[in-house]
Amino acid sequence: MGYRVKGAFKKYRNKVIVALILWLVLTMVFVSPVSIAIKDAVEAGGFDFAIFCTSLGREIVNPFKALFGCFSANYIGMFWSVFSKFSLVYAICMAIGIIQSVPRNEYEDIEHGSSDWCEHGEQYQVLSQDKGIILAQNNCLPVDKRGNVNVLVVGGSGSRKIYIICYT
Repeated sequence: MGYRVKGAFKKYRNKVIVALILWLVLTMVFVSPVSIAIKDAVEAGGFDFAIFCTSLGREIVNPFKALFGCFSANYIGMFWSVFSKFSLVYAICMAIGIIQSVPRNEYEDIEHGSSDWCEHGEQYQVLSQDKGIILAQNNCLPVDKRGNVNVLVVGGSGSRKIYIICYT
């Protein structure tokens, strides 16, 4: 389970930072004007939608004025209420996104068949580091190996040719 969380944060670290910056910007641009507009609409007795729309239009044009205005004694309670609800919904959406992006298994995003699956030089019990048929960078199949050494090597990119070698 640890590899899932570690893999998700490693893979999406930059996206999480961008999401946190977006949360901060949305708080300044969206939450402050909405909290002032809600407070103005509720003060009229009940909830007056016309006052809400008028106040929201006036406050959203100048978000910094709304941000500083919502910290006044008249609006601070409504700001923290709207801010906490917005932050909760935003955190739930981020958690769902991270949960959906966790790797399904330990070997996701690792080249299949590469020596990245081996740890601490295990591959060199079977493979040679520098002599034999080249399988990958720093991995060669020794030609003097006993037993079944059938190999299919497919490689090359761009203008390079693809070689298929069967060796017994």
